[in-house]
Amino acid sequence: MNLGGIPAQQLAERYGTPLLVLDLDVLDAAIARCRAACEPHGVEIAYAGKALLLAALVRFIDERGLNLDVCSLGELLTAERGGVPAGRITLHGCGKSDEELLAAVEGRVGRIVVDGVEELERLSRVARSDSPVPLLLRLNPGIEAHTHAFVRTGGQDTKFGIAPRDEARARALLRDAPAFRFLGLHAHVGSQIYESGAFVANAEALIEAAARFAHDGLVVEEIVVGGGFGVTTHPDRPDERIDFPGTIAAVANAVRAAASRVGVPPPRIGIEPGRMLIGPAGKTLYRVCSVKRQARRTFVVVDGGLFENPRPALYGAYHHAVAASRPNVDLHEVTLCGRSCENDELGRAMLPRELCEGDLVALEVTGAYTYSMASNYNRFVRPAVVGIEGGKERLLARRESLEDVLRNDVLD
Repeated sequence: MNLGGIPAQQLAERYGTPLLVLDLDVLDAAIARCRAACEPHGVEIAYAGKALLLAALVRFIDERGLNLDVCSLGELLTAERGGVPAGRITLHGCGKSDEELLAAVEGRVGRIVVDGVEELERLSRVARSDSPVPLLLRLNPGIEAHTHAFVRTGGQDTKFGIAPRDEARARALLRDAPAFRFLGLHAHVGSQIYESGAFVANAEALIEAAARFAHDGLVVEEIVVGGGFGVTTHPDRPDERIDFPGTIAAVANAVRAAASRVGVPPPRIGIEPGRMLIGPAGKTLYRVCSVKRQARRTFVVVDGGLFENPRPALYGAYHHAVAASRPNVDLHEVTLCGRSCENDELGRAMLPRELCEGDLVALEVTGAYTYSMASNYNRFVRPAVVGIEGGKERLLARRESLEDVLRNDVLD
C-alpha cells in the first residue's frame, strides 16, 4: 500500500507507528472544491482548527487564503506561530478563560464569537471603548440535526450558544456597551451532517434573529452557519455523502429570500469546515501486535488505540480499515483493538485471514479529531504526523519521547 505515492512500510519504518499520514494534495484539492462552491455566492471560509492544528498545517492553509477558527490559547499560539494574520483569526470556545477574553481585547484575533450572556458581561468589563472588540453572538436557535448526541451542538439539549430566552438580555448588553463592535450572528448545529435542510433551517433562523436585532438598532452584517458537513467514512455507504455545492447554493438562496421576507439587508455568509477538509486527507498506520482468536471473535490488537484516537470509544465513530503491508484478499471479520488498558475497540473490520504480528493496518479518514484529541493515557507517547505533497514527505509533528511524557512530573 502506498500513501501519497510512498510505501506504507517505508513510512512506518522511518517514523514509527502509530503514524498519522496526511496527503496534502488531497487536502489541497478539498480546499479548492470548497472555494469553488463558495466563491460564486460570496461565502467566506474559515478552517475549524479544532479538527487538526499544527503550525506547519496552519501555514499550508493560510497560503490558500482560508481564515482560521481557534478555540483556546494553545490553538491561538499555534496560529500565530504558523503566521496567520490576527485579522483572519476568529476566537471560539464555550467557557472562555479571562486570558482568552484578553486576547480578543488586545487584538490578537480579528473577532470573537461570544457563546453566552455571562461571557458577554465578562468581556464588557475588560473591553475598551477606544478600541471596540469585534464580535459575533453565538445563538442556539433550536435546530436539531440527525447526528450522534455527543457531536450535536444545536437544539434544545446542548451547552452551546445563547438560548432564545436570553437573547433580549444579550441585545440590551450590546446596545449599552460602546466597547463592542457587533458584527453578526453565529449558530452551529452539529457534525457529520449529510442533509442540506439542517443548514438551510439554521440560516433561516439566523435571519429571523437578525430582524429582531435590527429592531433594536443592531445591524447584522454577517451570519455564520457553522460547519459539520459530513464526510464519507465507509466506501459502501452511498448515503454518507453531502451535496456540498448544492447545500451552499441552497443556504445562499434561503438567506436572500428570508432577508427579503423580514426586511433586512442580506448579510454576508460564513462557514467553518474542518473535518470536511482535513478528514479524508489522513490515514493512520498501525503495527499489528497480536492476533487473538477467542471463543466468539478474532481480535487484532494494534499498537494504537484510545490514546491516539478516542473517537470510536467516545461515540462509535467508524474508520474503514485495510491491510497496508499485504494484499487485501481472503478477508474475514475481526475486531480491531488498541493496546490501552480498556476495551478500546477501533471497530469491526474485514482483514486478511493471514494477517499476523508485524503486519501493517491502515485506518482511513483519520485526519480530523484523532491527533487533536490524543492523550498520554497509559503514558503512551503521541504519534508523529507526516505530510506528503507531490510524492515528497515532511515531518509536521515529531513523535513524542518518553521524556516528553514525564517532563511535568514533580518528585519533590
